[in-house]
Amino acid sequence: MTDPANTRRFLRNWHDEMNGAALYDVLADVDRDPNRQDIFRQLAESERGHARVWQQRLQRAGVTVPAFKPDFRTRLLRRLVRWFGPGFVMSTVAAAEYADRNKYAGQPDAALLSTEERGHAAIVQAVAGRGGRHGADGSTIANAEPWHHGASSGNDLRAAVLGANDGLVSNFCLVMGIAGAGVAAKVILLTGIAGLLAGACSMALGEWLSVTNARELATSQLAKEAEELEQTPLAEQHELALIYRAKGMAKEDAEHLAAQMMQNPETALDALAREELGIDPNELGGNPWRVATTSFLLFAFGAAVPVLPFVFATGTTAMVVSLLLSALALVGIGAVTSLFNGRPVWYSAGRQMLTGTAAAALTFGLGHLFGASLS
Repeated sequence: MTDPANTRRFLRNWHDEMNGAALYDVLADVDRDPNRQDIFRQLAESERGHARVWQQRLQRAGVTVPAFKPDFRTRLLRRLVRWFGPGFVMSTVAAAEYADRNKYAGQPDAALLSTEERGHAAIVQAVAGRGGRHGADGSTIANAEPWHHGASSGNDLRAAVLGANDGLVSNFCLVMGIAGAGVAAKVILLTGIAGLLAGACSMALGEWLSVTNARELATSQLAKEAEELEQTPLAEQHELALIYRAKGMAKEDAEHLAAQMMQNPETALDALAREELGIDPNELGGNPWRVATTSFLLFAFGAAVPVLPFVFATGTTAMVVSLLLSALALVGIGAVTSLFNGRPVWYSAGRQMLTGTAAAALTFGLGHLFGASLS
């Protein structure tokens, strides 16, 4: 008779592996790059192989394996992949794989699976390290860099969630503060719209300036690197070889690879930009107008939630509906943040709602206090 604790562990492991396979299946279906498609399909099949291990142990224990149903996290990620593409979630997927790389370390009956899970984390990190938009060849996967490099890469999902959350919380607090002062619904509506526009414009301008400055810096660095490459090619070749050696490559291999790169000036500049400067010459930090527009829309989307009820209602009704809608939106945002903070959905959703509503309650109280004092 299998220990009930082991049975629960087998079931949990089986479900985790099936969730991984389901996610990689969708990534393989949606991604347009044949190389990445093949990587994702192999990962999906590997996860199914791990799931079969736990399924067989459950069957030997006389436990009926239930029909598989993806959990909330997997369902949401699959939808996001289909809506926005693999690049939108690859950093989140890589972070989850990295967090799970040692999940079998404390399970003596899963030593082989533990080794393979660490390999999966390195592979997904290598794909995500190139933004999920560019192919990851065999050498990239084999020489996956330490996680701290990947952790600094862009994460569109995280940025989208935080942008909408900023708009929601700031305008929710603003609307509740004005409502607490006891002013007319039209004043609350006007204030909410002003807060939406001011905040969205501020976010958009800040992002535009940030990306524009980053592009200008990258462009000047690339120009300087191109000049150095033209004037002192041997020194640049030596520098590139040292970089490869610092990554763990043998001296002969590093020097041979650097010499090959230097045969084509464009290839050499591309390699130096990526390896020495950490710049992708094809992107240069992104498009400032696209980033600014996205920031404006995301902030405005979140900020509109607490304002909408005052368009159609007045008084206590509008305030209560605004509170309920904002609380629901906070729950939704909290649930999505569970994708990249490692916390359970219920914990992230509850924490987000409690902190957001507490901040709104504080501003409501202050608004009531100041409103009474001024009147």
